[in-house]
Amino acid sequence: MSTTTLYRPVSQKELDLIAQADWKAFPPRLPEQPIFYPVLNLEYARRITVEWNVPAYGKSYVTKFEVDSTYLSRFEVQNVGGEGIDELWIPAEELTEFNSYIIGKIEVIETHQ
Repeated sequence: MSTTTLYRPVSQKELDLIAQADWKAFPPRLPEQPIFYPVLNLEYARRITVEWNVPAYGKSYVTKFEVDSTYLSRFEVQNVGGEGIDELWIPAEELTEFNSYIIGKIEVIETHQ
């Protein structure tokens, strides 16, 4: 099976929920969050963490995880602002299914404050 490495910047609150799920799933979206958007490269994840999450939350984490590539092929890569600024847009109602295609565990690879 082929996998794709994805990244997601998360706050402490979201990280705590991931830990409660044994590092195997992202928590459901809130009503005002219709899209779950993992990113395709570390530099973009780091940028979101440092520029947006740290000012908003004081501390933020970059997570890394693997997802079945065949499953991911159903989602179009969304470029949201230039070279390397690529995301996948997973509708909130599909997040449980998305989580079932995570291979292994979600890991924290960086912490920023």
